[in-house]
Amino acid sequence: MSKEPLDLLIFGAHPDDAEIGMGGTIAKHTEAGYRVGICDLTHAEMSSNGTVEIRKQEADKAAQVLGLAARTNLGYADRGLFGTPEHIEGITLEIRRHRPRIVFAPYWLDRHPDHVACSQLVQEAVFNAKLRRYAPDTGLEAWTVQQLYFYFINDVYDADLTVDISAQIERKRESLQAYGTQFTASGRSNDFVATPLNQGYLERVEARDCLLGQKCGVAAAEGFVSKLPYSVHLF
Repeated sequence: MSKEPLDLLIFGAHPDDAEIGMGGTIAKHTEAGYRVGICDLTHAEMSSNGTVEIRKQEADKAAQVLGLAARTNLGYADRGLFGTPEHIEGITLEIRRHRPRIVFAPYWLDRHPDHVACSQLVQEAVFNAKLRRYAPDTGLEAWTVQQLYFYFINDVYDADLTVDISAQIERKRESLQAYGTQFTASGRSNDFVATPLNQGYLERVEARDCLLGQKCGVAAAEGFVSKLPYSVHLF
């Protein structure tokens, strides 16, 4: 992996979280030459369909579709994300390794507990990453992230800002279709079970993006939230 800093680093509890919430935004930035990375906290080994090995392959395929500069996985336990010092330190060191300008995490309200936990862990890690006396023996220097944004996965709330992804709808769709075991019929096997994810979920994600785009006067958009106020020089 290149030692060049990333422009954007997106954290997700599971492979496919980042693609669901902001796959279009990722594609838009890689198309513009930005260095973008995703860090998945778990291998989603509790998923009802697919195996860890297959899901790794799917994540790699989605990374190629989106043009990622880096994709890593911290290997934490699926449904085992807690605010432990070990979990927070692992994410903190990931931030220091990649030195991103901007970090993204799941919105702090979501019906999946792992998404909520991921959001809190990343917030803790972003804060710790800038403390020069935190984990000084790791060989990784303190790093200050310029901004932390939150993206929506399952549950959508009011967005502070939106990104027009009208030209990236197809690439987002392709990145999600890479997860055949989760979303499409191509992933079915003898032990396949029906879940909300394979019962029209992708169509609902796309409809959500189109509805938000309609509010903004574009074909499709993804929404984000910031806990910090925005500063402008002139309107």
